[in-house]
Formats: sequence, structure tokens, C-alpha cells
Amino acid sequence: MDKTIYLIRHCQATGQAPEAELTEVGKKQAKDLAEFLNQRKVDHVVSSPFMRAIQSIEPTAKQMDLPITIDGRLAERILSSEDLSDWMEKLEASFEDEELKFVGGESGREATTRAIAALQDMKDGTAAVTHGNLLGLLLKSIDSQYDFSAWGKLTNPDVFKVEITNGQTSVVRLWQ
Repeated sequence: MDKTIYLIRHCQATGQAPEAELTEVGKKQAKDLAEFLNQRKVDHVVSSPFMRAIQSIEPTAKQMDLPITIDGRLAERILSSEDLSDWMEKLEASFEDEELKFVGGESGREATTRAIAALQDMKDGTAAVTHGNLLGLLLKSIDSQYDFSAWGKLTNPDVFKVEITNGQTSVVRLWQ
């Protein structure tokens, strides 16, 4: 089935915890995101269960009178349950070695597998909000040019259009 999906990284937030909310700047970004998405064909809204993701898409859902479906598969990847002082190096290593797994964490392959499953279940015209690490891994699985370096260039928010046509998947960044 052919479909277009808008993958979105959440707006600026106060932190990384699941309950972290949007900053004042993030709330403004969420309104800008709603205006941006209003110019596209969006019929479904799906979000990570994390508060910052939900708050990022709420203005869009309200403006378009759409319910927000929560999908736990869009939750941010847990790199490790331990505090890692060198987390950036470990994250980069996990982009290079998708089987690499740290204590209490998820390998890149595990995170990508659940993200792909969520993507496959989405309907045409879905706007889906997730998080930077998971989004980076999902983009990399679609197009290898989205490597760790590309992850470092993601913005809050960010929007990518994924088109699945005749079994072929392509992705292009829309947010400027």
C-alpha cells in the first residue's frame, strides 16, 4: 500500500525524562509545527507516550480536529540504564554497530525494529512524533546517508516526509 508519513522530532523540551514538558520556546515551536503540517495532507496523528512528544503535536491535532494515538514503539530509545559520562561516544558507536548494547539499554537494531514496525502500521497521511535517537536510527534504516553525523544535525522540531511507493521507501527532510 502506498503511503506518505510525516516523521517528526519533538519540539524543545525541559529535559530527557518521559514526563519532561516543552519549554516556552517549544510551545511556540509546536504552534509553528501545526501551521506547517496544516499545509499537508494529515489524517492521523500518532505520538510517543513521552509528554514532550504529545505536547509537540497537540496544537496540530486540535487544529485538525484529530485524536492523538499513543504508540509506545515511538518512545525514545534507552541507550543505558546507567549514567554514561561518555554517552555521546557510546551513542556514536551504537550507530556504527547496531548490535552494540549497554547495561539496561536497547541495541540500535532492537530500537530500529520497533520503529519500523510502528512505521509499517501507520496509515497514509500520518504525522508521527518521536525522539532524536529513535528518529535517527529509523532514518538510517531507510537511507544510509542518515548516519550519526546527520543525527547531530537534527533540530527540535524536525520533520521528514517518508514515502512508501510500490514497496520502495524514500525520505526527505522538510523542516527548515
